[in-house]
Amino acid sequence: MKRRERTRQLIELGGLVAKAGLIELTDDDRAVIFGALVAVAAKLRGEDREQTMTIWRRRGKRAYGLEQGTE
Repeated sequence: MKRRERTRQLIELGGLVAKAGLIELTDDDRAVIFGALVAVAAKLRGEDREQTMTIWRRRGKRAYGLEQGTE
């Protein structure tokens, strides 16, 4: 991945952290945010990975739709 593409990806991912409200909910405590992301990664390494992904994907699409005013 080229540097510019990687920078864009990182900015977009940071935007998702902000959209989820994690910055405000943690008082911008990056250790807490990182710990939460580590917990998510551990969950995705588990046996119920596909089921978890399906649930989270649905939840994310629903939240995004509400944010865009499409639901």
